[in-house]
Amino acid sequence: MIENGVAGGALATRASERLHSVMTSASLKKEISGVGVRVTEGQGNLPKVVLSSPHGSEAELYLFGGCVTSWKVANKDLLFVRPDAVFNGQKPISGGAPHCFPQFGPGPIQQHGFARNMNWSVVDSDDVEGNPVVTIELKDGPYSRSMWDFSFQAIYKVILDAKSLSTELVITNTDKIPFSFSTALHTYFHAAVTGASVRGLRGCKTLNKDPDPKNPLVGKEERDVVTFPGFVDCVYLEAPDELLLDNGLGDKISIKNSNWTDAVLWNPYLQMEACYKDFVCVENAKIEKVQLDPEQSWTATQLLSLV
Repeated sequence: MIENGVAGGALATRASERLHSVMTSASLKKEISGVGVRVTEGQGNLPKVVLSSPHGSEAELYLFGGCVTSWKVANKDLLFVRPDAVFNGQKPISGGAPHCFPQFGPGPIQQHGFARNMNWSVVDSDDVEGNPVVTIELKDGPYSRSMWDFSFQAIYKVILDAKSLSTELVITNTDKIPFSFSTALHTYFHAAVTGASVRGLRGCKTLNKDPDPKNPLVGKEERDVVTFPGFVDCVYLEAPDELLLDNGLGDKISIKNSNWTDAVLWNPYLQMEACYKDFVCVENAKIEKVQLDPEQSWTATQLLSLV
């Protein structure tokens, strides 16, 4: 399995694309027109979009990977970026809400696909009733085609409100032949792991990847309140459209969605001894492959709200 790239030519292409992204950050600033939306240099000189609400909330979105890395309400960041995260335009950003596309988990191409380590582009910015909105886009290129030879468009809209962060992902088949994909938002939430819990999963069919990720145990969730007592890596099929996360830090976060049919809970425990106590992942996912014919689209939304 290839983790961070493929053929040398594709890597060179991606390096060139990264350089182009950094060099055009100044021109991006001119294109941003929405109130409360600005482009600035982030870590590693990577361009990031900052959304600022008149209510005081703020979010940050890196164009590399199309990754939301921060969502602050009352100056408290509710998302988590791992201390080992690398901002070099080569490896995916480890934290926030990375995209898994066109593959969730291991498979024929690199782990979690390529969308999280390609440069996305700003296509629009706006404000809706005072709330800042940015829309970014990813299209196929030599790097993606070197491992998944299809033409596609991914549109990702992010809207910041006083106490919520909403996203809409639209995948369109721009090829002349059908393709299929799986996808997820691998969201890391800041948490005290010993006090964190998730409600809303009782009755779901589970695929528990502990102890053997390659042969998950099929089961059914019987708990009203799911906790993180140790290593957790579990898929919940046909999950409800709203879960409630208690992050153990005094915050409760509603996680609503449409068309993300599944959920994943993950905490690496001692595999990441330096930081496992500080986060939990509650991921909206589409595990079963989506089949798209030419010109067809698939849309999914997520709404994170502090309650």
